Amino acid sequence: MKILNFTKPYRLKDFKFSLLIFVIALTSLGVMVIGSAKHSVQGRQIIGFVIGLSALIVVSMIDYVWILNLQWILYGLTIAMLLAVRFFGKDVNGATRWIDFGFTTFQPSELAKIFLVLFFAKYIMNHEDEMKKPLTIIKAVVLLMIPCFLIYKQPDLSTTISILLVFCVMMYVGGLSYKFIGVVLLITVPTCIILLSVIVHSDVDILQGYQETRILAWLQPEKYSSDEAYQQNNSIMAIGSGRLTGKGLNNNTTTSVKNGNFILEPQTDFIFAIVGEELGFVGCCIVIGLLLLIVIQCLRIGMRAPDIGGRILCCGIASQIGIQSFINISVATGLFPNTGIPLPFVSYGMSSLVSMFIGIGLVLNVGLQQKKYK
Repeated sequence: MKILNFTKPYRLKDFKFSLLIFVIALTSLGVMVIGSAKHSVQGRQIIGFVIGLSALIVVSMIDYVWILNLQWILYGLTIAMLLAVRFFGKDVNGATRWIDFGFTTFQPSELAKIFLVLFFAKYIMNHEDEMKKPLTIIKAVVLLMIPCFLIYKQPDLSTTISILLVFCVMMYVGGLSYKFIGVVLLITVPTCIILLSVIVHSDVDILQGYQETRILAWLQPEKYSSDEAYQQNNSIMAIGSGRLTGKGLNNNTTTSVKNGNFILEPQTDFIFAIVGEELGFVGCCIVIGLLLLIVIQCLRIGMRAPDIGGRILCCGIASQIGIQSFINISVATGLFPNTGIPLPFVSYGMSSLVSMFIGIGLVLNVGLQQKKYK
């Protein structure tokens, strides 16, 4: 039966061990930094590391073409998971993003990022010759808006934005018309400027209260230094205080921003601040360098994919890692408003870690089936 043909004979020499080594190195560094930031959760991250690595190995052996053929099942699972959060989710600090299984919690939006990359890789593959037609674009946008709306209502604006950006990159690589991209930019850029102006200079409620406050705190950090801008300001101070080589992991110095509890939940969204303070400029460069190498490796594998589906898949995973990393580090350094999105392979969170490992497993399978050039 065709449905059972989910694997192929592979050659070990085609396995991209360099990508796997980069991912393991970055995750191992993340485990150490998490242990320094909050030792009590380090054990769970190690468990996530083991589960993720196991999932990566299994997924890397499954034919990605077979997985892409399950596109509607994956899309249905995505909607079902997000609806489950909507009706049965666990509320934490005003956000309902997790499902509590008793022994652990699961954040479906993290796995949804990977499922949506798979779905739209197959969608673009099926409509390769129709990517410039308005109807093809409209259908894709409608299909994207359903899960994005459910994620936005959790509320989780940062994940929604990252998914939208990944979708745009995938559509561009899939052959989207330059004219269409130009029109979208002409509309989007002025709209964003007007939106920021309205938020700053009027009392109109466009975003949720905490979202508007975070934007205002980013634009006027001195005014909000004691509340909304407090954590972000301390993050910048922590990164700067690390200087060249940092204060060392698990240090007990009284001048440490982390030890003074000036950054809440440093093991998650602001993990880069801990990297900067304890490993210094060198540590920050190592983390950014490893992330960049992972993204480049994914893109290189995609360039040699045997079909457009594999190429778009690799591009989607690469852009997801790259965009998330850029947003997270920009927040930690004050370039973007404070928003909760994990740093791939580094931030604490089993859902994010395992999902990213699954994504890398998919890329590795594409690499096992790459084109052979003479």
